[in-house]
Amino acid sequence: MIELPVLDAAEQRILGALLEKQTTVPATYPLTANALCAACNQSNNRDPVMDLDLKVVEQTARALKDRGLLRIVWAPTGRRTLKYHQILDEALGLEPDERALLTVLLLRGAQAPGELRTRTERLHAFADRSEVESCLVRMARGPEPLVRELGRRPGQQDARWVHLLGPVPQQAAVVESVDRDAVIAEGAEARDERVRSTYDAVATAYAEQLVDELDALPFETWLLDRVVAGAAGQPVVELGSGPGHVTAYLAGRGADATGIDLSSAMVAEARRRFPALTFEVGDLRRLSRPAASAGWAAVLGWYSLIHLAASELPAAVAALARPLAPGGWLVLALHAGTEIRHLDEWFGHEVDLDVVLHDPADVVRTVEAAGLVDLEWYLRGPVTARGETTERLYVVARQPD
Repeated sequence: MIELPVLDAAEQRILGALLEKQTTVPATYPLTANALCAACNQSNNRDPVMDLDLKVVEQTARALKDRGLLRIVWAPTGRRTLKYHQILDEALGLEPDERALLTVLLLRGAQAPGELRTRTERLHAFADRSEVESCLVRMARGPEPLVRELGRRPGQQDARWVHLLGPVPQQAAVVESVDRDAVIAEGAEARDERVRSTYDAVATAYAEQLVDELDALPFETWLLDRVVAGAAGQPVVELGSGPGHVTAYLAGRGADATGIDLSSAMVAEARRRFPALTFEVGDLRRLSRPAASAGWAAVLGWYSLIHLAASELPAAVAALARPLAPGGWLVLALHAGTEIRHLDEWFGHEVDLDVVLHDPADVVRTVEAAGLVDLEWYLRGPVTARGETTERLYVVARQPD
């Protein structure tokens, strides 16, 4: 292993981009100068976003070649074009998990273990956050430490980690980030039990306060009316149906609507208030197709993903999309943001509940990755007269025919 290199911001970005593209787009790797420049200046998965020009990229790449961290090769076929290939992983003797973490740290600066697990999904499959933490500790305790843990700042739920290959860009160093996987630090089952017991406890008070809320939400009723029209009488299901008022709204407009909720007390409340409708206890991640149809005409995740960690979102969205009929619609409603809000008291009850705000761009990418098409998304501000304090995100997408 060579002495640990000290990289400036441009060198970090070039090597990070090459490490990433070598794994994610192997068919076009090594990269041409133009492709490398575009990879460095991407607006997504980069922090900070940079604007390196082609001349700077070529000069920096040559300097990295002279330091034994990069090779410049000729394209094996077609036009004789120079291409760039990183050898930083060879120089540092990186294992695959270490390589993935270092790649994301070079591209996005200081991050918490949960963020790193989510952002390395295409680079290496970490089973859970503890595997990420174990790898970080190994990298920090090596003969030449590659990473170090930063002190936790006020309001942060988890410590962040940073690479040691040079100064971290100032923007990435000062951004306050929240690890939205912290909600499953004790395991997903423990989180599920807290969610279930909380909604069981507040079911009656929750229903009394919110059962008529759609009367004051014109955008939401417009969206639900679209669901009814698109379903054209075919089965529709609402996941996280709570006291049943959204399912009842759909049914009242002519939809063949069913409600499913994790909380048995919420289901009992819904059955009491809307006895003519079907409500069942169930887990949205195990949604099956309706008995008398090839699939659901619409699946609504109406504020039902707000307790899931960021890393759980792709699997949950895929589970909701899977039983859709061809041409069926997925409709999601969420709190928008990048933080976790903890509740100690709710509807007059002492609780222990975390609400996860999901980044709109992450949600949109997740829905697209599930193979859905004709995607629309809407972001509305909080209705302060109702006591709302978060922006609301609504995503609509269709299963291909």
